[in-house]
Amino acid sequence: MITKRNTLRMAAVGIIGAVALGTAGTAAMAATPAATPAPHPVPVTQKTPAAKATTAKAITAKPSAKSVKAWQLFRVTGTTTGLKPGSKVTLQQKQRGHWVSLPASAPLTRGGSYSLGVKLGMKGKNELRVVQGSTASGAFTVTVR
Repeated sequence: MITKRNTLRMAAVGIIGAVALGTAGTAAMAATPAATPAPHPVPVTQKTPAAKATTAKAITAKPSAKSVKAWQLFRVTGTTTGLKPGSKVTLQQKQRGHWVSLPASAPLTRGGSYSLGVKLGMKGKNELRVVQGSTASGAFTVTVR
């Protein structure tokens, strides 16, 4: 299988070889009288791969309640940009200084939005965020009473 990089490399080697051969041929022709005029070189155009439009990846997250009772259902909703529709976002909770994934995930819609149903049992202030791969939302707090 020939990749674009190999194709471009082979095209570059071909151009360099043609220029070297043309230069050597011109020096040899200068030493001997020319019977016919040298043909004009044909310009070589090289197609460069179009630059991919890079979209910054981002996730927003907003809880439906700032304070809930233990094991009370609440929702975390938000939107994303630059993420593939259908990919899953996961809720994470900060525990002892580390982000831990919770068993709460939802697929992204075609428009890039999501809605997670969440129940928390750890009383006190819970610092949460939503992630997908290496992209994460800003942290937010939900207090469990």
